[in-house]
Amino acid sequence: MTDFNDRERAEEAKFARDEEMHFRVHARRNRLLGEWAAGLMGLSAVEAEGYAKGVVQADFEEAGDEDVIRKVLGDLVSAGQDVSEADVRAALETKSIEARRALMGEG
Repeated sequence: MTDFNDRERAEEAKFARDEEMHFRVHARRNRLLGEWAAGLMGLSAVEAEGYAKGVVQADFEEAGDEDVIRKVLGDLVSAGQDVSEADVRAALETKSIEARRALMGEG
């Protein structure tokens, strides 16, 4: 019975680590996306830092990526940038890969 309990605890620990990594990847991805958008908008370093944090916070509005895409796209269009939703989605995918690589390099 101990083997079963040990296996169960190990699976629970793995699940917790996987969930934490998923959260960290998404937060890093959103920060990178915010930095990308801030660069397109010509924000200063201080403004870009604050904007990137705002993008990370926007992800907590609803499940999925739509809240982040809506925020970034809206802000870019408001700033006069000629970008499409497809451009933002492509950047989101690219930043997701960058974030995953960066976090796996830390571990």
